[in-house]
Amino acid sequence: MAMAAVEFDALSLVLSGGRSILSGIHLAVEQGSTTAFLGRSGSGKTTLLRMVNAMASPTAGEARVMGKPVASQDCTSLRRGIGYVIQETGLFPHMTIERNVGLPLEMAGQSKTQIATRVAELLPMVGLEGTSFARRYPWQLSGGQRQRVGLARALAADPPILLMDEPFGALDPVTRVEMQEMMASLIERLHKTVLLVTHDLEEALYLAQRVIFLEGGRVVADLPSNKVMPSSDPHVRQYIRAVRHNHRNHEEPMV
Repeated sequence: MAMAAVEFDALSLVLSGGRSILSGIHLAVEQGSTTAFLGRSGSGKTTLLRMVNAMASPTAGEARVMGKPVASQDCTSLRRGIGYVIQETGLFPHMTIERNVGLPLEMAGQSKTQIATRVAELLPMVGLEGTSFARRYPWQLSGGQRQRVGLARALAADPPILLMDEPFGALDPVTRVEMQEMMASLIERLHKTVLLVTHDLEEALYLAQRVIFLEGGRVVADLPSNKVMPSSDPHVRQYIRAVRHNHRNHEEPMV
C-alpha cells in the first residue's frame, strides 16, 4: 500500500455553540491518488479540506500530512507543499498573469529569472499558449482562462498535494468539460495527491479513483469510483437520484 499523504484521525470540529461541523472522520488518502468529496452544501466538505492546510483546526482528533500532525507544523512551510485552487481563483487584479502565477515563488525568494522560466513552463501546461498571456491582467481573461491561471499558481512551487474546492463550479458547461479534460491530463502527468471537493458526480467519477460521500459532517460512504453507480448504499443512491432529477429538470425541450 502506498504511503498516506493525508490522514484524518478521529477528527471532529464542534463550534462554541455546540454545532457539529465534522464528527469522527477517519480517512487515509494515498500518495499520488485523486480523491473526490461529495455531499450537499453544509456537509463539511470544504471544512475538511481546509484542515489539510491549517486554514481550519479540529476540536478533537488530528489531520496529518506526510505522517506529521498539521498542528505541529509551521504554517508557511506546510502551505508551500500544498497547492490550493478555489472557485473564485483569488487572483490579484492589479498584478499581471506572470506575477500572479509566480507569487508563491516570489514569496519563497526565487529570482526573477527562475520565476519567469517556471511561469513560461506552467502557462502552456494549463492551456494558455503564447507569451502574451503572461503580460495580461485577470480582467482581460475569460472565466475559464482565469481558472487556468489559478491552477498554474497552485502548481508553481511543484507541491506534492493539491487541494481543489469546487474549482470549476462557476464555469459554463463547455468550459467546465474542457477544464476537466485538462485536469485529467495533468493528474496523469504530474502524479500529485489531489483532494477534490465537488457537487458534480460526473466530475468526481471522471477525475477521481475514490469518492467519499459526506452527510452532516460524517463519512457515510467511501467507494472506488467504479463502484459508485452500482452501489446499493442508500446515501449513494439518494445522491444519484438527485443528480438524475436535476439533469431531467435542466433538459431543453425538443423544438
